[in-house]
Amino acid sequence: MRKLFGAQVVLDAVDLSLPAGSIGLLGPNGAGKSTFIKCLLQLQSKDGGTVSLLGKDIDEHGRETRRRIGYAPEQDCHIPGMIGCEYVTYCGELSGMPFEAARQRAHEMLDFVGMGQERYRKVDTYSTGMKQRIKIAQALVHDPDLVFLDEPTNGLDPKGQSMILELIQRIWQECGISVVLSSHLLHDVDRICDRIVIIAQGRIVAHDTLDSLKKRRKAEAEVVLSREHETAMAVFESLGWSCSKLSNGNIKVAHGEPSLNPLIRVLHENGIAPQEVRESPNALSELFVQALEEGGSK
Repeated sequence: MRKLFGAQVVLDAVDLSLPAGSIGLLGPNGAGKSTFIKCLLQLQSKDGGTVSLLGKDIDEHGRETRRRIGYAPEQDCHIPGMIGCEYVTYCGELSGMPFEAARQRAHEMLDFVGMGQERYRKVDTYSTGMKQRIKIAQALVHDPDLVFLDEPTNGLDPKGQSMILELIQRIWQECGISVVLSSHLLHDVDRICDRIVIIAQGRIVAHDTLDSLKKRRKAEAEVVLSREHETAMAVFESLGWSCSKLSNGNIKVAHGEPSLNPLIRVLHENGIAPQEVRESPNALSELFVQALEEGGSK
């Protein structure tokens, strides 16, 4: 798929096939994630390529396909003046549901997202977290097979983020609805997604299961020492392991080994007693940067 804004290429020959499940669409702000989703849903026109959703070509079966898909956009999408249950009911009707069925389902979904006590309040009065929840409720009201959630934790504090992520996890695990979670937050994707798609500069730079991508990450560790920092770094460099001293005083070393055991053995053989040796705490961030670097070099 290809998308242009004037002369600017926003999506460049995106070629992707995704199975059912919980999928993270990860990339920095401006990478093209939201545009990609909007083109899939025909909210924006594509400038080339073919797209199939749920086994059907969107150019031929777009309206039929969208009835089976839920979408929670990044921006607020409520209707001013409407109360919560009315709004979700209306969204169900827009998806083709009869009024009575939409109203019953709306109440079920508001309970599911934890909004039962606020269903009769005007959406305008909701907090940021509540607005995110009702966006998810309207995306699920028509019982879709697939739901796209665009930056659903934006603007939330850590507690609010955790609650939304737990809710999203339940959508796939309990309801069997496939989820595509678009986010620039590595933690969100790592916590709930089985597969990951990394997009940058309008191109797919990585697509695999999260476990497989982590195995491709350059093996690095953080060594905590009370002394002998320079000695340890000299030993590492003599073995061809690049290393650097971090701002917290610890040593980051790219040992390239399948486990930490060779690193620990080298320290022991050289009489260096570490306080702690651990996998790099920024492993996912490094994985993301590595994928961007590899994609940019192609």
